[in-house]
Amino acid sequence: MIQRLEVLEGAGVTHVPKGRKLPDTPPVAQPPSAVPEGGTVAGGTADGDTADGGCATRRADALAEVAREVSACTRCTELARARTQTVFGAGSPCARLVFCGEAPGADEDRIGQPFVGRAGQLLTDIIVKGMKMRREDVYILNILRCRPPGNRNPLPVEAAACREFLDRQLEIIQPDYICCLGSVAAQNLLDTTESIGRLRGRVHDYRGIPVVCTYHPAYLLRNPSAKRSVWEDVQMLMAEMEGGNDECRNSNDE
Repeated sequence: MIQRLEVLEGAGVTHVPKGRKLPDTPPVAQPPSAVPEGGTVAGGTADGDTADGGCATRRADALAEVAREVSACTRCTELARARTQTVFGAGSPCARLVFCGEAPGADEDRIGQPFVGRAGQLLTDIIVKGMKMRREDVYILNILRCRPPGNRNPLPVEAAACREFLDRQLEIIQPDYICCLGSVAAQNLLDTTESIGRLRGRVHDYRGIPVVCTYHPAYLLRNPSAKRSVWEDVQMLMAEMEGGNDECRNSNDE
């Protein structure tokens, strides 16, 4: 059982539906931080509590298998040599909503979980205080699963090498919505060169999944005035989710 839990934790599975045989892995605690107040709560909750057990178990197992491959990956020699560990992702395998960032930072590389530094605190605040959701009910991942030296932006060749893992994670989770955090995430996921300023404010598409783009939380730390723009994007995302289907999305798992 201990080995089983370690494998699931490595896959970033921090929450499974109630009543399942698989025990929860406690999410990384994040203190609240400033986010614009007001607005409406998000429509619907993650379907993790309503998904059938077989669906959740299969997705968790599939994510664990990909995580094992990621942990042994040396495609990007520089990143593999410099990393403390890979950062696969974290959250519910049945999440309706996936947040996609660019790459792990120093805190993430040390802990092995995405968005656990100051930017992660802001993201948690957006999810919990702004969207009225639990962080463990969404899934959070990055374009890269290794920290670039000096926290530089991912190189195109690195993003291309890691793209297989990103696509496989999303295929397993089958989210209803994706939120890209920052230009690196948005440009790589959507295969575009448009700036984040031009990408935000409208809904895009990734393999039939609606995608909303907004500024990275780290950008907000340097430019607090952009919080209003992010809140507008989050409100647009919540409106999309309110109009979507909140039933269990396990038709492809049957």
